Amino acid sequence: MTQKDTSLTPELREEAERLAEAAKKAGLDCFPTIFEVVDYQQLNEIAAYGGFPTRYPHWRWGMEYERLSKSYTYGLSLIYEMVINTNPCYAYLLRANSMVYQKTVMAHVYGHCDFFKNNYWFSKTNRKMLDQMANHSSTIRKIMNDVGHDEVEAFIDTCLALDNLIDIHGQFKSPVKKKSLEEMESEAKRIPGKLQSKKYMDQYVNPADFLEAQKVKIQHEADQQKNFPERPERDVLKFLIDYAPISTWQKRVLEIIRDEAYYFAPQGQTKIINEGWATYWHSKMMTQLAPLNESEIVDYCDHYAGVVATHGGRLNPYKLGVELLRHVEKRWDEGKFGIDYINCDDPKVRREWNTQAGLGRQKIFEVRKFHNDITFIDEFLDEDFCHQTKMFIYDVDPKTGRQVISSRDFSKIKQQLLSQITNFGQPLIDIVDANFKNRGELLLSHQFSGVEIKHDFAIETLKCLHRIWNRPVHIETWSEDSKKRISWDGQTSSIDKA
Repeated sequence: MTQKDTSLTPELREEAERLAEAAKKAGLDCFPTIFEVVDYQQLNEIAAYGGFPTRYPHWRWGMEYERLSKSYTYGLSLIYEMVINTNPCYAYLLRANSMVYQKTVMAHVYGHCDFFKNNYWFSKTNRKMLDQMANHSSTIRKIMNDVGHDEVEAFIDTCLALDNLIDIHGQFKSPVKKKSLEEMESEAKRIPGKLQSKKYMDQYVNPADFLEAQKVKIQHEADQQKNFPERPERDVLKFLIDYAPISTWQKRVLEIIRDEAYYFAPQGQTKIINEGWATYWHSKMMTQLAPLNESEIVDYCDHYAGVVATHGGRLNPYKLGVELLRHVEKRWDEGKFGIDYINCDDPKVRREWNTQAGLGRQKIFEVRKFHNDITFIDEFLDEDFCHQTKMFIYDVDPKTGRQVISSRDFSKIKQQLLSQITNFGQPLIDIVDANFKNRGELLLSHQFSGVEIKHDFAIETLKCLHRIWNRPVHIETWSEDSKKRISWDGQTSSIDKA
C-alpha cells in the first residue's frame, strides 16, 4: 500500500480529544481509538481488504479496489470513514472531507467503538485481528511458496465461495458436555436391557437368554438410528475441516477462511442497530454534547439528510436504526411499556400515554448491550412505529415499471423485514448426511421459509463443495410446491424429486 503521512493535524487531534471527552461524559465506553487521515486511493485500498491491509494475497482484493475506485471516479459512492473492530480501534478519515464532515465522522466512529466493545454479539470476536490477519497472510504466502501460487489461489476461490456456510450463532452455543471417565466406566458396567428387580429375583426377571436378546435388539436399533453427523450440522466449513479428504495445507487454508468469516459475522448481524447507534450519537454530539459552530450547522444538516435518506423503498440501515432507537427512547421516557400499555387498544389513549417514566436513555443502553438486528426489530418494531415512519411494502408496477405500495399490513411488513435480515438474507443450509446412500456422498438440506433457492447458485455452490468433498453432493429443497434434490456428481447436475 502507498506510504503517506496519515497522522492527524493539530486541529483534528484537538477535535478528536474534545469529542472523546463528550462521548465519555455521555456514558459511551470505547476502546482507545487511533485515527489516521488518508486520501481516497488509500481508503479504497484499505476498504478493498475489508479494513485489513495485511491480509493474504488474492485477486479478489484487486477487483474490489477497482470497483471502489470507479464508483468514486464516477461519483456513484464515497467512503467517508472506516472503523475496525479491534483493541485499540483503528479509524480512517478521508483527507478531502471538510472539517464539518471530519467532526461528524469522528463522533460516528466513537459510537461504533462503544458498540464494538459492549455489544454481546461482538464479545467473542478476536480484538487482535490485525495481528491475526498478518499471521494468516504469512501462512498462506508460505503455502503458496511450497505448493504453487495458482493452485493455492484456486483453492481459496473455492473456500471463499463457501464462507457463508457457517453457524453464525455457533460461537455462543454451549459445547457438548463430554462424559467423565467415571461415567463411561459406570455405563460400561451397566447391562443393556436389564430390568430393575430385587436382588433375590434377578435370575428370574433377567435370565441370561433374555439379556442376550435385549443386547442384540438394542445394538440393532442403535445401528439403524445412527446418523453421520448425528444431528444436522449448520457449520459446514467446520465439518469439512474435520472430515473432508483434503491435504493438510488445504485444511489450514479452510481454517483461515472460517476464522475470518466468524470475525466478520457479528458485523452482518448488527448492521442496522450498529449504524443506528453510531448515527444516534453523532447526531447528539454535533447538536447537543459537543455542538458545531453556527456556520457549520447547514452543512451538517445537508450531510445528515443524505445519510438517512431512502431511495425507492430500499432499506437504509442508518435511518431504520436511528429512528427505531429514538422510538424506543421516547416510549420508555413516556412509560409506554408494561402490561397496561400493551393491553390498551384505544388509539387516542395510546397516543397520549405519558407517565413521565424517564427511562429512555437507560433503555437504549440496554438495547445496545444485548440485541442484534433480528432481536432489535422483532422486539421493538411495532405498528405505531410503522405508521409514524410510513413503512410499506413496495413492488414494481409491470405497466409503468415504477415502484408502488403493495401492502400496508404491519404483520407482513415486519415479517418481510425479518426475512431479509435472517442469516444476512441468505438461505439456511445444514449437512444432514455425510454417508448418503451409504456411498460417502454429502447431503445438505435447505430450511425452506417460503423463498426458493436459486438453482444456478445452488449448483455452483455444490460444485465448490464437490471440489473439497471429492464425492457427489446433493441439497434437498422445496421448489414449486414439491421437495426436490439438486445434485452434482463432478460432471453433470440433476434435479430429482426427493
